[in-house]
Amino acid sequence: MTLRITIDVFSGRPNPVIEVHGKRAREILERLQPAKQLRGRAAAPPEFRLGYRGLVIEQTAAPSRAFPRMFRVVAGAIYGPELAHAVADPDFEEFFAKGLGSKAREVRGFPRLLQREIGRVKRFERPLKLPPFPRPIIRSCRCAPLYEPAWWNDGGQKQWNNNCYNYATNYRTDTFAQPGRAAGAMYTALTCASVRPAAVADALIASPGANNKCPKEGHLVALVIWPGWDFHWYRKGRNGRWSHKPGSTPVTNLDNSGHLITDPRTADRGGYTNFCTFMTVMHGHIKIN
Repeated sequence: MTLRITIDVFSGRPNPVIEVHGKRAREILERLQPAKQLRGRAAAPPEFRLGYRGLVIEQTAAPSRAFPRMFRVVAGAIYGPELAHAVADPDFEEFFAKGLGSKAREVRGFPRLLQREIGRVKRFERPLKLPPFPRPIIRSCRCAPLYEPAWWNDGGQKQWNNNCYNYATNYRTDTFAQPGRAAGAMYTALTCASVRPAAVADALIASPGANNKCPKEGHLVALVIWPGWDFHWYRKGRNGRWSHKPGSTPVTNLDNSGHLITDPRTADRGGYTNFCTFMTVMHGHIKIN
């Protein structure tokens, strides 16, 4: 038996992946046996946000018939096809974070970071649904992409293999695109000073004075940084609102508090505390990979 466990925590860079075999894999599934069935709003996974979003577990060899081929564990619950239950060991995620395999330990401090993120998600209360009115009047951006989340949120190739950078630039590559990689000038550190010039090498235009206003040509994007850990991008749509795609999860127009995003500088961005800059994407001019 082999389990491939993806720690779904980053948005721009690839997530850590650990493979677990044999006896250890069977012990993990024992801890994850479905217990009480979840109902109502709890029957759906927590809304996808920036930061830790759970463990995506795939059975890649000698699978157990008691579990789907792929499922998600988050906040002490298990979600998959026809599956929404509390797990037998509600502290499994903390147990996993403390005993991470060697691959996840390659990055200094990551297990501790993961433990903090798991605690944050467990404490988080699902936001109430926002009322449809009143809504602020926002000026439209005639050259910006339409907000069409269903096109990206296919639950398959497009969603899983395109990240926040792909979505912000409206450029599908199926490669989890990294700033600067197409130009041979990929960032070397997870800082504004390193990621911003990498994006410029891809032909994005630095627009620090944009002040949340739509450009006359192209569309506006924004770069933020989780210091030392990850980068994330937002894009301003034709309706004048901002949206984003946290890693391989669905596109959303909500921030980490469940609020519509009118300005990424003031949105709840979780751990992405450094707002770097606005930039402009000129359609047909950029190349990313």
